Amino acid sequence: MNTKRKFVASVLALAGLAFAGAAHAQSANETAMERIMRTKTIRIGAIAGAIPYFNKNINTGKWEGFGPDFAEMFAARLGVKTEYLETTWGNSVLDVQTNKIDLMFGMAPTPARKEVVNFSDTLFQNTYTTVCRKGFPAKSWAELNAPENRVVVDVGSSHDQLATRVLTKATVTRLENSGSATLALSSGRADCQILVVLLAKPLLEKRPGIGVMSIPSPVETAPVSIGLRKEADDSLQKAVNAWLADIRAKGEVRGVILSNMQKLAGVPPEAFPPEIQF
Repeated sequence: MNTKRKFVASVLALAGLAFAGAAHAQSANETAMERIMRTKTIRIGAIAGAIPYFNKNINTGKWEGFGPDFAEMFAARLGVKTEYLETTWGNSVLDVQTNKIDLMFGMAPTPARKEVVNFSDTLFQNTYTTVCRKGFPAKSWAELNAPENRVVVDVGSSHDQLATRVLTKATVTRLENSGSATLALSSGRADCQILVVLLAKPLLEKRPGIGVMSIPSPVETAPVSIGLRKEADDSLQKAVNAWLADIRAKGEVRGVILSNMQKLAGVPPEAFPPEIQF
């Protein structure tokens, strides 16, 4: 009798291992869209304190910002729920690449990133601005491109890439992060800081005395997209792009961005000049 029990237990254990192995194989081989529809969950990368892109409400624990707002809209389109996994801008590409998250909203499609992850169509265009010390005349990019003009950027950023491309003659200082660049501006070690408008406006709302924002001509913009894992099946990418085309046609992108700028950064819609189209 004892031998029979052992035999049955062994058979059940082997069956369990076989089932687990099959489940693992299915999970490893299924596409992103198949996993999303099977689990009815889409995994979204989120970054604490990255206002207005992302912000975790300390009172409710809920993720806010236009990243989560867009994510909820897309999840509703698919009929699934969202699951937010905290990451950083630095780690988000790897998290997409290694299948920890399905979508990363607000990711810029740089050439280096395109080598390892896929991107949706453009979510919106982020306009480049200069925040310059008071009294420094607003200039075009060409006028700013002179050795006597001290410009500061955060190293490796899209701001840095723009300065490298259009300010070949200006005195450009590259610092560790955006906060360090802002400190250089406020302490008089720089005349201007390059920032996209979604970062420049909140900065001036908090510290209006730091300088004046201008949009140099010609207007320079940076595309902002949604990062996805590279895979042979493009059904998730097609679904994202179809949804993007729909909300852009309805004019909903601008509304989501402006409402979060006001709610999270205190920047009213009328603060954005007409040339800022998103």
